[in-house]
This record gives sequence, structure tokens and C-alpha cells, in this order.
Amino acid sequence: MKKISIIGGGIIGLCSAYYLAKEGHEVVVFDKSDMTDGCSYGNAGMIVPSHIIPMAQPGMIAQGMKWMFDSKSPFYVKPRLNYDLMKWGLQFYKHATPQHVEKSMPALRDLALLSKELFQDLDRVNPSFFYEEKGLLMLYKTDKVAEEMQHEGKEAERLGLEVDYLSKEGVSKLEIGTRTDVIGGVHYKSDAHLYPQKFMQFIKDELARMNVVVHSNTLVKDFKMQNNTIISIVTDKGEFATDEVVLSSGSWSPEIAKKLNVGISILPGKGYSFTLNNRADKPAIPSILCEGKVAVTPMSTDIRFGGTMEITHTNDLKINQNRLQGIVNSINDFYPDLKINMPEEKDTWFGFRPCTPSGMPVIARDKKISNLVLATGHAMMGLSLAPATGKIVTEIISNKATSVNTQMFQL
Repeated sequence: MKKISIIGGGIIGLCSAYYLAKEGHEVVVFDKSDMTDGCSYGNAGMIVPSHIIPMAQPGMIAQGMKWMFDSKSPFYVKPRLNYDLMKWGLQFYKHATPQHVEKSMPALRDLALLSKELFQDLDRVNPSFFYEEKGLLMLYKTDKVAEEMQHEGKEAERLGLEVDYLSKEGVSKLEIGTRTDVIGGVHYKSDAHLYPQKFMQFIKDELARMNVVVHSNTLVKDFKMQNNTIISIVTDKGEFATDEVVLSSGSWSPEIAKKLNVGISILPGKGYSFTLNNRADKPAIPSILCEGKVAVTPMSTDIRFGGTMEITHTNDLKINQNRLQGIVNSINDFYPDLKINMPEEKDTWFGFRPCTPSGMPVIARDKKISNLVLATGHAMMGLSLAPATGKIVTEIISNKATSVNTQMFQL
């Protein structure tokens, strides 16, 4: 049994803590927040084996440049003179190749399918987080996007995923919750969804049951080293000895890694969401409104809408009303009967999704520091990939063969 310290109490950190504790390790979690908010709570709740194409892909640079000049667009890079931003942008450009996409797709598929299996197991333990397997609808309004989505669907089929191609009438037959104004859709039948807040509460309860110690509102200030090994973590609440360290701090991972002279290229991708409670007239099937890149997820009696990707910095705490208006406009364009109004600022969530320039998460033992495992950079798919990441982290620390090939998840 090892004493393991996890830095970061979001969904990646807590799923890592869960599987490590199940393996019999003594686990402690540190997080600088009160652990009631963040990307693990306000996300769209989608489990998406369908999302096999990384953000770094051919055509993304050109599309991103077009979107940058539209204040309501789904993608935006906040321009600033910053070395980390320029370095990240250059690496993103280098990764946006057909070769990178081809290598990434099976790796993301395998990780997501493993996660889905583990979610099914967790649902059997306690069906409290509204896990459902209704698939995911990619809805579109234009021929150009229809062609793109159908091409992506064929790629997913090539990798063994089950896909249906729907006409306008086919969408109406499947989506019985509300009227849609689309020309068609692609239905990924392998996808699932859940209620993120309920899942986080379930995991916290399980950790408490397994005597995992969680130090919230605790800032990691430094590390004590011996040779190339971390021997203790220095926090504002005291010093804690450790055998292994898992770094799972999302968008804040690079600044903690710097204290260890470890370089991780991650930039925060700011996203927004809002949830309408007890809504009877709502979409029944989780969907992506493709032209606006808006995610729509029914969650028990509620409905959540989310979207936008602003590559920014973690001190950017303002709500950009133009971005929010873009989400609302898309919803009303695709679902004309919903008549959604702009949410009030107090009802609007935002969070920072940790984006690597390769579009791939990092799940690996560090090459220099012998007892440091990195589990970060999952971008929009933190929830989707969390159980699989936690299981792989546990296998790495326990010196076991990993459940999936991790070659594409190295730093």
C-alpha cells in the first residue's frame, strides 16, 4: 500500500482517488477551492465515444480565424502578447494534420469506451446520477455541415461505433420532446449522459466511505524533493509526506508543474452553461447543435445548454454576454418552440477546460520525477474520460499493464 497525494479535486482527481482507494492505497486529495463548482459540475454531462477527432485537426486553424472576427462565434482566442499562448498556438498548428488525427482516433475511442463500461459499473453500484444511454444527436441546418458530420460518422463507423444517418423526418421521430428546425442529423448510438452534480456527489460519498481524506480550500505551495523524487507536499495548511503524487489540476496544472520544473502546455478553454429546472417542454435526446457548437443535455427534470470555447487565461472571470447570446440564438434557431431567453448572470456558469495543443489528454508517469503521474488536459471531455483516466492512473501507480494503450497520452 502506498500513500498517494492527488492535487486537484475535480472529476479526474476524484475518479483517480476512487480507483486508487479501491486498490487499497491510502489516498489524500488537495484542492484550492471548496470543490462545489468548476468544470466537473457545470459541464454538459455527456459520455461521448463518438468524439474521436481531436480539436487539433486540419481546417481548424482556418475555421478558427474566421470565427475570431465574430463576437458570437463558438470559438475564440483572446489575443494577447504571451509566450505560453504563442508556444501553444505553434504546437497546435504542428498537430493539426491528418496523420495526427488518424493516430488519435482509435486511442480516444478506446479510452471513451472503457469509461462508458466503468460508468455502467458505477451506475449498478448506485443509480443516483441519472445515467442514461440515449445516444447523441448531431443536428445540422446546412448542406456543408451535413457533409462534414456524415464524413465524421463514416469515420466512427470505420472504428466500430454504431451510427444512424437521419433525415429531417427521422430527427422528428427520434426527438419527441420538442420541435426541431434542421435538415437532418447523425445519431451516435454508443453515447450516454448523466447529471454531473449528482455524479460528483456520488463519488464524494464513495470516497468518504473508503476513508479518503479530502483537503478542500488548501493551496499547494511547494514540494520537497530527494533526488528526483517528491517526498512531501507543502501547503498553506501544513506539510504532508507522500509516496506518489497525481497532478490532476486541470487548467491550473501548468503553474503547479512549474514548481517541479515540469513543463506542461495547457491553456484554459472558457465555456459557459446554464440550466433550466423542472422544464416539461425540453429536448429528449442529448444533442450538439452543430453550426453553433452548442451542447444540449436533458438531466432528469432539467435541461442544460452549454457551449463556446474561448482560449484565454484563468484570471478571465468575466461573463462575455456576446458569447452567451450566441448560445441562446443557436438554441432558438434549432428548437423554435422553446423560446429561450438570455439567462441572468447569477444563473450562468462558466469554467476553464484544460486544452492541450495536441487535443489529447496527458495520462502518464513523468519522465524526470519518478513518483509523479500526470492526469490532465482533457479539454471538453473530462467527465467523459474520467473513470478510464482514474483506472489507468491506478494501473500506472500499481505497476500493472494499462487497460488501453497510452502511447498517445504521453506528455
